[in-house]
Parts: sequence; structure tokens; C-alpha cells
Amino acid sequence: MTRIRLFSTDLDGTLVGNLESAGRFGAAWQALPAAERPLLCYNTGRLVDDALALVAVVGLPEPNFILGGVGTQVWDAERRGTIPGFEQRFAQGWNLELVEQVLTREFPLVERQPPVFLHPYKSSWYLPHAPAETLRAIEARLRAVGLDVVVVYSGQRYLDVLPRHASKGTALTWLAQQLGIPPRAILVAGDSGNDSSMFRIAGVRGILVENAQPELLEASVGCEVHLATGILADGVLDGLCRFGVMQRVPRRPLPVDASSRTPTLFRAGDMAVVSRDDVELVREGYVRAIEVLHRNVTPLGFSAASLADNEVTGSDANYRSVWARDGAITVIQSLFLTDPVMRDVQRRTLTTLLDHATPSGQLPANVGIDTNTPDYSGIGRIAAIDGGLWVVIAFYNFVQATGDLELLSSYFPTLERAMLWLGAQDSNNDGLLEVPEAGDWTDLFGHSYNVLYDETLWYRANFCFGRMLEMRGDHARAAEYFRRSQRVREQVLETFWPRTRREQPLPASSFADFQFTLGDARYLLAQISPFGFSWRCDVWGNILAFLFNLLDVQRARTAFEFMWGAGVNEPYPVKNLYPPVSSGDPEWRPYFVVNLLNLPGHYHNGGIWPHIGGMWVRFVHRLGMRELACRELVKLARLNRAGTRFEWEFNEWAHAETGRPMGKRYQAWAAAAYLRACQELELVIDETDRD
Repeated sequence: MTRIRLFSTDLDGTLVGNLESAGRFGAAWQALPAAERPLLCYNTGRLVDDALALVAVVGLPEPNFILGGVGTQVWDAERRGTIPGFEQRFAQGWNLELVEQVLTREFPLVERQPPVFLHPYKSSWYLPHAPAETLRAIEARLRAVGLDVVVVYSGQRYLDVLPRHASKGTALTWLAQQLGIPPRAILVAGDSGNDSSMFRIAGVRGILVENAQPELLEASVGCEVHLATGILADGVLDGLCRFGVMQRVPRRPLPVDASSRTPTLFRAGDMAVVSRDDVELVREGYVRAIEVLHRNVTPLGFSAASLADNEVTGSDANYRSVWARDGAITVIQSLFLTDPVMRDVQRRTLTTLLDHATPSGQLPANVGIDTNTPDYSGIGRIAAIDGGLWVVIAFYNFVQATGDLELLSSYFPTLERAMLWLGAQDSNNDGLLEVPEAGDWTDLFGHSYNVLYDETLWYRANFCFGRMLEMRGDHARAAEYFRRSQRVREQVLETFWPRTRREQPLPASSFADFQFTLGDARYLLAQISPFGFSWRCDVWGNILAFLFNLLDVQRARTAFEFMWGAGVNEPYPVKNLYPPVSSGDPEWRPYFVVNLLNLPGHYHNGGIWPHIGGMWVRFVHRLGMRELACRELVKLARLNRAGTRFEWEFNEWAHAETGRPMGKRYQAWAAAAYLRACQELELVIDETDRD
């Protein structure tokens, strides 16, 4: 492998966004021997002065070079200034005043960015959710008046008009030529559309951080890239190890007996460090959680709850099944366990479900373990839309983790039919699925039509299927699915995050659209229909939206602040819905009182779900609040230990007010979610194994 001599990385959304992981990158980079350390270049949309200020605030290493303003500026650390000859390339065909006249007069929806983002060779604007035809129209109109320019659009908001020869990629190519570095010795990293020109330089290798948007994946199809297993700087570190720049990702320190500064959002006790007893509790829970997974190993795959430890009567008999939803989630969150028993049951869970696909592509909600009989519906004979979505996502994760392309080849026709069946649930071709009431995991609850949880899974399923097409070498179709996932993301962010200030004209298409103008949300709404919407916060839906990279860091922080303030993590993490639905509310249904299952604070109506709690811990951690995430993990360990009869039962759910465990014992997905949270926070690594 050719040694990397120049590393060119984006800042915002790639290195910057999580102070803790950015600090780890800085420490790891500085620890590289000077003779082996590549030249470091920050290639950013920020202007040079702004980038230098950001580097100082975040604590990143000072770079050798900065390529700023989307490739319109260069800064050399040795010169403490520009490199002669760089900007002269832009003069021909460029007229900043004419660019701004055309945009302000003929495209009224654009809004100029603040002066800090502007300079003579960069005209920058806000234009949220612009369709491709609008971007083509802007570029065509600018060329029609004699301008030789390129339009760069990223993040579904940021519009840059640049000289034709200006981009991150062309600037990097120019710099590499000045340094005498061939493309094969260049490594790049990024997350959004304006990074795509770096990845398309022939011969370079690239790191796509896990939070990279589909627009960049589409642009980099066919390029030599590594899709990292971490977001932001954690993903960069993973990629640097993959390409041999570093030998290993540095470990995180245990947050034991360390001092911490308390942000204004939290009480002092919220951020108190965990004790060594707490760490030992978490580690004991880790061992017990593995035991729970083994209790759920069956000939057909993972059971939802231990068959030997739960009595079933009536409709409960369906717990003696491999469930598409529960099984797929258990597979995804246990993939880091690579022992032969786990690998085999992970694989069998997926093949059992796919082997029972219908000719039209519908996957079963569950398959009976005793009879190997599929069931395609849930309570009330309503189809379970989310099960198939989870299976597609889990299958991709399994193939990515194992490299089993033969398995992908065997089941690809079935997966393709499944995607077609799922796509048929978008009956009005607006990019979103129409879900029947009680047609997903909340199978005794009133969510229907466009449901946040299901739309988030639909976004991720399209992304995952695109990645599987890419693994098979079908680059054209992979790009098509990345575009589809981007469209779903745009629709979700536009539809489920209401605001009074609209960047685009609002079509008078439904009563719900009018209601959107009445307030500004601080989270993604739970459900939307043509006749109204719910202002409730679907906690799991918002968590998944961030973990699946649909929700950006800024909005995820806003959603976290709301959920934290509402106490969704009290007394234990975490309630699935806030606030719960009470009798008399328009969203109340008479069937909520069946077996008293969905009273306020019960089950799907705002109950505490440990499997969501594990994802909540990761949600908090990925926002850069490691110490708080560790405390939440300790609380989750205490809940999983509580039990109804014995300790460490990893129960299905708990009462929202009392915190007492309820539901089936030894739940596979509760154990797997806990294990995944422990693994991500690195609280289960013996200190003797640390660097």
C-alpha cells in the first residue's frame, strides 16, 4: 500500500462536531512520529481566518495547509499566508457583482450568508431543500450572462457559486502538484456534497465518516473509499487506521474520579463522575447480557425472549418466534460479538426470515420456532411494516461486518423484492411510507400514516440497499438508491420538524400543512397525516434519526435538550413517548385499556424500554457528552438488574413512574442494546488491556 503523504480533511461534520472525539484525533495525530506523519490539510467551506479560529477553539492540530472557501483560498503554515499563483486562476469568467445581481433579482428564495463566509471568489447563500432542477436553472442562468462558474450545493442548505476552476478537489490537485505528491499518496475525508470533488480525484483514497450524507455516497460510488464505523472525528480515526496512517484507535479513558465542568444545561449531580463500583456494576451487566443472548439462541435464530424462562398464554404464544424486528435489532447490536455461536445465530435469524418472503416481497412479522410457520401480521391482523425494514438494515450490517458476499449474492433477489414491496407502501409517490394504524412495533397504539419511526427506517433501508448494490458492483443502481434515501431525508426534515419561518412557499395541500405554521418544533414529530399531526415526541424515533444519520448534530442537540428537560430518562432510560396519551385526548383509543396495557406510562404509551435505553446512551455519547452517557449507562444497568423475580432479567419494559420492571424476562434486544452501549463507551475493557 502506497504510504499516505498528504491528508486532506473537511472540518464541519467531519472532524468538528464532538469536542471529545476531536480532542482524541488531535492527541493521536500529534503522537505520530514526525517522520511518518503525513502533511495535514484542512479543506473547508470556511474562509481561512474563520478556519484558523475554529482550529484554536476546538483544539485541533495546526495544519500544514488550509484550503478555504470551498477551494478558493490557500494558506501555508510556513509562509503564514497564501501561496503565490493560486488565486490568479480564478479571474477569467468571474464577476462577483454580476453573480449577486442575477441571484437576488431572479431567484428570490436565496438568502445571502453572513460576511464571514464571503470573499471575492466565493458567493455563498442559503437555499434549503433545493431540488436538482433549481440548481441547474441557477447555473444555466449564470452561464447565460457570460459567467464561467460552478454551483456547489451541500447539506441541503448551503449554496456556493464559485469560479469554474474552484472546488475542494481542484484546489487539492493544485496543492499536491506544487508539493510533488501523486494522487495515490493522498487521503481525503468528508461528509457532505461539497467534499465530493476531493473523492473524485483519480487515484486518491477516501474516508466517508459514518454520518456522511447520501449525496456524498452517491458522488463517491466507484471510488476507493472506506465507510467508517464512527461519526465525526471517531470515523476519521477509524479511516486513518484502515489506510495505515495509524496502528490503532486510541482508547477512551474511564471517567472515574475525574473532575468535570458542568454545562449550564445540567445540574451538578447530572455530570458527576461514576464510581468504580458503578463501573463494576456495568461490567457485571455486560457478562449477564451475554448470558441472556445465549438464553435466546434457538435453531431458527434469536428468540425475542427466553423460551425457557417465560410462560405464554393466548396471544403471548407469538413470543415463541423469531421476530423480524426484535431479531434484526438483536443482530445489529450484537455484531461485534464474533464467537462462532453468535455468528451462526445472527446469520440464521436473517435467513429464517428471508426464507419465508412472499412472492411479492413481504417479509414475515415473525416465524414460529416450534412450527417454522410464518406470520405476516400482528395484533388485529395488521401488517407489520417495520419488520421488513429492520431485516434489510440488519442484513447489510451483517454483510459489512462479515464480508460474506456469497450470502449477499444468495439472498439479493429476495432483498430486492422486499425493497419493492416496501416501496409500494408509498402509495402517493411522495417519498414517504403510509403506515396503517398499529402497523409497526407499537402494535397496540394509534400511530398511522407518515410515522417518524417508520420513515427513519425507510431512509436507512434505502441507504443500506444502495450500499449492498455497491458491494455487488452495480454502481448506477447504488447511486439511484442513495438519491432515494436523500429524498426521504429531505422529506422527513421538512415534514416532521415544523417551523413558523418557511424558506420555501408552502403548498396548500392539506390541513396539516397549515397547522405547521403555528409553532416551531424542538424535535421530530411523532406522526403526520393529511388531516393533522401529533406534537408528541417519539423518543425512539428521534434517537434513531440521529443514530442513522438522518438528523444532523445541531438538531439532534436541540432534540436532546428538549427530551432531557422533559425527563424522558427518569427514573431510568428511557421512555418511548412524551407526553403519554391520556383518556379524552384526541389520540386516545378505547383499545388502550385492553389488559390495561397502554394506560399512561405503560408499554407503548410512554413506558420505559431498556432496549431504547441502550440507544439513548449511544445518542448522548455521540453528541459528545461522554461522562453523562456513562452515568446513563449506570442507570440502565440498575434497571436491567432489577428484575421481577431474579436479578439481571433484562425485562421488556418498566413502568414510567415506579420504574419497576414489567413484561417478558430475558429479552434479547434489551441485552443486545446494553452490550452495544457498553462496547461503544468502552466501559468493559480491563484497565490492564489499555494502552
